[in-house]
Parts: sequence; C-alpha cells; structure tokens
Amino acid sequence: MRLENKVALITGGGSGIGKESALLFAGEGASVVVVDLNPEAGQAVVSSIKAAGGQAVFAKADVSKSADCQNMVQVAEDTFGKLNVIFNNAGISHAKDDDAVSTEEDVWDLTFAINVKGVFFGCKYAIPAMLRAGGGSIINTASFVAVLGAATPQLAYTSSKGAVLSMTRELAAIHARQGIRVNALCPGPLRTELLMKYLNTEEKRQRRLVHIPMGRFGEAEEMAKAALWLASDDSSFTTGATFLADGGITSAYTTPL
Repeated sequence: MRLENKVALITGGGSGIGKESALLFAGEGASVVVVDLNPEAGQAVVSSIKAAGGQAVFAKADVSKSADCQNMVQVAEDTFGKLNVIFNNAGISHAKDDDAVSTEEDVWDLTFAINVKGVFFGCKYAIPAMLRAGGGSIINTASFVAVLGAATPQLAYTSSKGAVLSMTRELAAIHARQGIRVNALCPGPLRTELLMKYLNTEEKRQRRLVHIPMGRFGEAEEMAKAALWLASDDSSFTTGATFLADGGITSAYTTPL
C-alpha cells in the first residue's frame, strides 16, 4: 500500500487521467477527494472506490474559482482530517485554440483560467493544509507540448502548460525545506476522449503516431501510475521535476520512424 494513511485530492477526477488516478490511489490505500465540475461523473468514481472497499468523497469545483478550490481542500480536511497529496489535474484544450492570429481573447482567457489559475488556486489552498499535515506532494499536470511546442497550433494550451512548469519549479524551490514536494507530470499524446475528438480519422492519428518512438498513444492508466510514484514516498528526493511520460516523443519528435 504505497499511499496507506494518506489523503489525496484529485481535480478532474471524474474522467481520464483523474479518474484512473483516483481509482489507483484508493487501491493503494489513500482516502480520495474526487473533484470535478460534473457531479454525476465524480460521484460515479466515488461509488466505484467505495464498492471496492476504499474511502472517497466527492467535491464539486470549478477550479478557476477561488472559493471552490478553498472549499475542496476544506472538504478533505473536514472529511478525512488532513491533506497529504493534491493532483492538480483538471484542464481544457479549447476547440478554437489556434495560432496567435486566429485565437480569440476569450479562448485564451478561459484556457488560462482553468489550466493556470486552477493550478495556482489548488496550490494556494493545499499548501497550508499540507503544512498542517507535516508535508506532502503536489502534482501538477503539464504536457509534453510545454517542452517542445505543438505541431498543430494550440497556442493558449501550450502557453498555459508552460506556465504550469514555471509555477511548479518555483513552488518546489520555495517549499522544499517545509517537506512539500512539487512536480509536473507531462503526458505525451494519450488515447483519451480529449485528444481523440481532434484526431478523429485514421490519417490524423497516423500523422501523430509517426513522431512517437513507441508507435502508440499512451493510456490514462499509465499516467495514473506515474502520478502514483510522484504522490508516494518512493519519490521522496524528487521535486521541481518535469516528469515526462511521453512514449519518447520529446527525444525524437522530428524523426519519423
């Protein structure tokens, strides 16, 4: 049990990486706060955890709202008595995100409100709780595109994930001696609903796959396992890391196989 006696909060916990992480963390002994904007999806994950004998509670939150993020941390402490892990995973990739000329201001603002401000608010309210608990682990979902840039224009998304990397590094330096570790998980292209709605033909999928040395898309379950390592004491000497789980795409992005 790698997270025995730990309390973990996961945003975007109703689907994708967040859902798989919630299920995995609970299976490893954590009490889990499943946070999502969609109560039906979040409650379904909570029900699955409880059916398997685990402990979980749902908290509804729009992570771009300060009060919602403050409340979700309060739910963790009120329900389970503490907070040891927060996985700031909620994020969006807007369908109208494009290059600088074509991307509208409202698309930029919404992307940053969720992807950047949401991580900021998660950290803002989780860090005091972690200090009360004696330390903890913060995991922020960034992306491989924050390291490389995207082959298909998605400027707001790429820029927002770059901001997450910078925030992660600075918070790691600030809080390292307080027993709080802060790391960024950077997934490569995944077989998730979010990406597959854009790569909606075999031709589009193959154009992306040619750049991935492993020749396949990653799975949400694989990102959950990476997050588990960062959440657990197994990564006790790891902070400020850009943790790439990308099938090798950043090592050979311009080299078709």
